[in-house]
Amino acid sequence: MSEVHVVIPEGIDDPAQPSGGNTYDRRVRDGLASLGWTVHEHPVPGAWPRAGAAAHAALARAVERVPDGEVALLDGLIASAAPEVLVPEARRVRLVVLVHMPLGHRPPDDEADMLRAGEREVLASAAAVVTTSGWTKRRLRELYALPADRVHVGEPGVDVAAPAPGSEGGGALLCVAALTPGKGHDLLLQGLASVGDLPWRCTCVGSLTRDPPFADRVLALARTGGLGDRVSFPGPRTGAELERSYAEADLLVLASHAETYGLVVTEALARGLPVLATEVGGVPEALGHGDGGARPGLLVPAGDAAALGAALRSWLEDAELRARLRRAARGRRAKLRPWADTASDIAGVVELAAVNRHLGHAGAAR
Repeated sequence: MSEVHVVIPEGIDDPAQPSGGNTYDRRVRDGLASLGWTVHEHPVPGAWPRAGAAAHAALARAVERVPDGEVALLDGLIASAAPEVLVPEARRVRLVVLVHMPLGHRPPDDEADMLRAGEREVLASAAAVVTTSGWTKRRLRELYALPADRVHVGEPGVDVAAPAPGSEGGGALLCVAALTPGKGHDLLLQGLASVGDLPWRCTCVGSLTRDPPFADRVLALARTGGLGDRVSFPGPRTGAELERSYAEADLLVLASHAETYGLVVTEALARGLPVLATEVGGVPEALGHGDGGARPGLLVPAGDAAALGAALRSWLEDAELRARLRRAARGRRAKLRPWADTASDIAGVVELAAVNRHLGHAGAAR
């Protein structure tokens, strides 16, 4: 079998909606086609995972178009939120679910409990589950007791780019993340405020419209904290604009509270940029090591503004540290995997689901 039906959120190709998940979905879709698979794309509208009845009806119509016995590769943002649509279809269609961030990873509350229950049903009925990191695979197995042989890792790839030249003082800081609570911009501003006596500027590239109330609070915090002339929020950037942002930077900073991998980490490393990030989820895997096991960046505990500020101070004040991390980042750059490898990983999982008719039926029977 060489056909696959890809069910994805509508708008993943929209440059106004950049995200790691959209990038991953696009590259996998295109990579499977490059490998010779016939890819049938089914974009589904809706604000997933909190989509309404109309979006669920659109999903049902999309899955109904998948012929009996064929493979549907579904973005987990959709799949994990729609057990009532997908679980009944698992006996007819071989479901492969791509989980970027488990819905069940959220702190418990009534909504999270409901999402977790639905995600458990969907993943138990799937022929296979694909995650983006070893951490996410372990987390899914902890949450749902999924068999190890049905959960696979498709580590994201990256396009290696020209090395960023960097500046002597290292004061050009870059954050690439949508302004949402999970990305920790408020924490980042606290860390930056603690090094206000040192020379630096920080550009925070990312959407301001995903969570407007939070974005407004962050912008207000920057103004009231006296950082308004040193921290900029230009909104999302793609293509040449984003390339210039990386080329002009000295250090990527990421203060996330949760990440399954952290695609921007490898995008920075692909340009030889060191990284300062919180030690969450799959970020340590993305950061990796350069030559001789040297780590190409600094990791700090999540939610610890003081630790973030101390790491920023070390970077800005210690020229030897900057040189060492830059060497490690260049070494890591040479080891990064291409997107073609990711597509091959996913193709292997899809092929396994396609040829083994019993996988989907066994899952559905649980």
